[in-house]
Amino acid sequence: MTTVDKQTLLRQLPAIENLLNTQEMLDLQATYARPLVTEALRSVVADVRNDILSGSHTELPKHTEYAERTLHKIMEKVGIRMRPVVNATGTITHTNLGRSLLSTAACEAIQQAAQNYVNLEYDLTTGERGHRDRITEPLLQQLTGCEASTVVNNNAAAVLLALQTMARGKEVIVSRGELIEIGGAFRVPDVMAASGAILREVGTTNRTHLRDYAEAINENTGLLLKVHPSNYKILGFTSTPTMEELTDLGAQHGVPTMEDLGSGALIDMTAYGLPHEPLVGERIASGVDVVTFSGDKLLGGPQAGIIAGKAEWIEKMRKNPMMRALRVDKLIIAGLSATLQGYLIGGAADAQFPMLNRYTRTVEALHAVAAELKKHLQNLFRERVNIQVSETYGQIGSGALPVEILPSVALVLESSDISAEMLAAHFRSTTTPIIGRIKNDLFWLDLRTVYEREQTWIVEAATEVAKML
Repeated sequence: MTTVDKQTLLRQLPAIENLLNTQEMLDLQATYARPLVTEALRSVVADVRNDILSGSHTELPKHTEYAERTLHKIMEKVGIRMRPVVNATGTITHTNLGRSLLSTAACEAIQQAAQNYVNLEYDLTTGERGHRDRITEPLLQQLTGCEASTVVNNNAAAVLLALQTMARGKEVIVSRGELIEIGGAFRVPDVMAASGAILREVGTTNRTHLRDYAEAINENTGLLLKVHPSNYKILGFTSTPTMEELTDLGAQHGVPTMEDLGSGALIDMTAYGLPHEPLVGERIASGVDVVTFSGDKLLGGPQAGIIAGKAEWIEKMRKNPMMRALRVDKLIIAGLSATLQGYLIGGAADAQFPMLNRYTRTVEALHAVAAELKKHLQNLFRERVNIQVSETYGQIGSGALPVEILPSVALVLESSDISAEMLAAHFRSTTTPIIGRIKNDLFWLDLRTVYEREQTWIVEAATEVAKML
């Protein structure tokens, strides 16, 4: 294209105002705000101008094409960002993919709270203002035996609030082997520093004795802290005092005790074929002043941090100015209370809670899913992608039962035409993205979290991918 031809096309570019008044653009403005449409259209026209200057455009787009491209720009800016995906990674409680799935009862409770005014901080008996903790507190009292409880936005916040309330400006004694780092490089020492408490390490990485705590207690000791290693495990030559021993020691010296349980199981997981996790109720019974744990993970509710324990400390935390910054809204309280109620109404927990169901699913059930999916995908891909069924191992994830592996079944995809990375990218780009994992240069779809709905989405995604190959 000559310079003269380019200049001719540039002069023929329609004015923004004229384009905005075409019927196609007026239809867009009936759905989207005019300033948004105008901004997107300016970007489209700028793209056309650049294409002309580069020589890649030899004619101007039609008015309908301007509208189509403008809509595409709008969707890039304001389209739905959070989308359902299929988690076929083998990590069940996957932090990057939203962690826990909620029970039907919890979802219904959240929807009801979202669509209606609720008695969040209103006492229906007295007609006066109440505290939002009164919704979940009776349930936690029943389930754990605690005197009182409060809820904040995650377990790190629970630890932060508890430390600041109980030991700000004072020493907190903790075993070196329990100075854990949780997701996102967030470390216990960092949380402690932010709380204003002073870290006092005792013992060694693998062995800490009760006498180590006793010898470290002084006039500036504010708290004895135990941290359950929910995202790692030290094996071999190890020892650490029990919570009962620490609470007895604290009582002897007038020093409060606290345990960060992390996952916070409310029921015995061994009943469902999983390894034992310390129960919140067990820790409360030991006499500990405060226990913190997560509302999701093993508990199976929405992401939240729960603080349970003795009323005197919980009341002080409620009065802490940080509480207002860390508290949860009505939606979390609705979902959490419905989840807690599920533990009290009877029936099999694995039938009520989606995450527990996924943790305990049988390999036989997964093989049935694999056989069905393999048949559909082979019909779609033919010889372009080789599909095999393989037994594998998954994990609970998000710091729960860190070294325990769950037997699982996966579809293993291999193509001679494209790499495993490209195949994975194709599946991520579909209408419902499919997130698998790459291992040994193969693309794996772990099926432990794949049910009928996810099977349909995988087949639909494979149909789209087949057209890309």
